[in-house]
Amino acid sequence: MTDAPSPQSDEPAHDPEVLELAQRIFDLARDGDTDTVAAYVDAGVPVNLTNDRGDSLVMLAAYHGHADTVRALLRRSADPDRANDRGQTPLAGAVFKGEDEVVRVLVDGGASPTAGQPSAIDTARMFEKPELLRLFDAPEAD
Repeated sequence: MTDAPSPQSDEPAHDPEVLELAQRIFDLARDGDTDTVAAYVDAGVPVNLTNDRGDSLVMLAAYHGHADTVRALLRRSADPDRANDRGQTPLAGAVFKGEDEVVRVLVDGGASPTAGQPSAIDTARMFEKPELLRLFDAPEAD
């Protein structure tokens, strides 16, 4: 089986070197290597690049608690509300992981607390985080 596109597909062939580079960039976001991730984006890597689960660079950085990396990606016009294949947003992921600094960076960057499923508001209610509900301007009970 080859990675060449079928005649009915508009999907490009998957070059192993490109996939390896993409994986390296996802790892850099996950590890919080802000300067290197920013350099790759500045050099032309799509700021909203997603992996095979739909996790964006912002999602990976947010979920792993790297506020500076999230901030750098948002400054480069990353979508703060881009949901992964499961409908989760970076903001809800940061709430789930208890990454309050990342939550604030995302909110300051325009992330919507109502986006995704479950939303950041739903997640804050589930984990009884009234301080985040106040930040989101949301009531504690629905």
